[in-house]
Amino acid sequence: MVSQIVDMIWIGRLGASAIAGVGVANIVLFFVMSMDFGFIIGMRAMVARHVGADDITGANYIAGQAFILSIIWGALITGAGFFLTEPIIMMFGVESPVVTEGMAYLRVMFAGWVSMEVLVMGLYVIQSSGDTLTPLKIEFLIRVVHVTLCPFLVKGLWVFPQLGVRGAALSNVISQILGAGLGLWLLFRGHTRLRLTLRHFRFSTNIIWRILKIGGPALVMNLQRSLGDIALTLFIVPFGTLAVAAHSLASRVDMFLSLPGMGLGSGAGVLVGQNLGANQPERAERGAWLAVGFVEAFMVACSIVILLWAENIIGIFTTEASLIHLGSIFLRIATGSYLILALVFVLQSCIAGAGDTIPNMIINIGMIWVVQLPLAFLLPRVTDLGIFGVRWAIVASTFVGTIVYVTYFKLGRWKTRKV
Repeated sequence: MVSQIVDMIWIGRLGASAIAGVGVANIVLFFVMSMDFGFIIGMRAMVARHVGADDITGANYIAGQAFILSIIWGALITGAGFFLTEPIIMMFGVESPVVTEGMAYLRVMFAGWVSMEVLVMGLYVIQSSGDTLTPLKIEFLIRVVHVTLCPFLVKGLWVFPQLGVRGAALSNVISQILGAGLGLWLLFRGHTRLRLTLRHFRFSTNIIWRILKIGGPALVMNLQRSLGDIALTLFIVPFGTLAVAAHSLASRVDMFLSLPGMGLGSGAGVLVGQNLGANQPERAERGAWLAVGFVEAFMVACSIVILLWAENIIGIFTTEASLIHLGSIFLRIATGSYLILALVFVLQSCIAGAGDTIPNMIINIGMIWVVQLPLAFLLPRVTDLGIFGVRWAIVASTFVGTIVYVTYFKLGRWKTRKV
């Protein structure tokens, strides 16, 4: 998320078309990345169970298979992205300058997609073993590289060429290559709790199938969520480039504030898998609620800050007064969902960490396609809310999802899930 924020800070200096173009491009990237989480959820549940059962050899073997899967997938995305970038961006129906900027950013990102896949899989493999400090160190290093390079490549400072949005994408790719190489080196050298080796390694269709079987519902869940984001953007496009740009900026803040829920939720999910592997289901549940408490406190504090200083936050990215005004209203509306978002992120991750991925898929489909999108379509048309109706629809779907997640988690059926 630091990379998203830094990119948008410098891209914001290039104008509303650049902000909107990169915003649309990121929706496409998140759609592709959503498929990754199907692999990741399946791998994480299996590795965590084996570590909890003290079967490190089995965990290493599963991790190796997951890397093969991620490399194949990354190569396919790079090839497809080369040919499909232009029609994908044009599908949104945005104005010509927005299409140009979005294509420029997206093509560079797709060119380095294999490194992205290896980096993400490496971080989650290490994390699934219970070692969250090493991924943090890797991320810190590559973000220092990215944050340093980004302004030089975007603005053409010192001896670097002025690449605009391409420069922002290229700084990401360079840092990803560095992180992927470092993660692999640590895993093969045994500097983590797991150690990969090519000795006696064989491609296992059985392991791959089990990863996909567990992660399949998570893949569907994330795909439909990304498709929902695309549909939401299509509802916003008729309101003009300014509305698309404001939505892009507000979405970057949304994602940044979701980090504690994703981070602590992911950690709690790993502990759920390990505790279930060690036959400690009650301890798994206590860890989940503890994570919810930490994240909820953070989100309440952030909501207060946004209500007071929304204009200052949007002003970090742009100096256009009309964009600051619209984006700040979007942010203040979003605080309605921030107050309860901790429950959604953490409980969803804990249920997935148990390998119980089908309920997550069903709940998310309901949130997006039964609540959010119908309301996003209807509220601007049957009320006086206009574009703001789309943002209120997001809040409404979060409230419904929270109620369902809490209810399902308290039923405790995830505790008996076998992987």
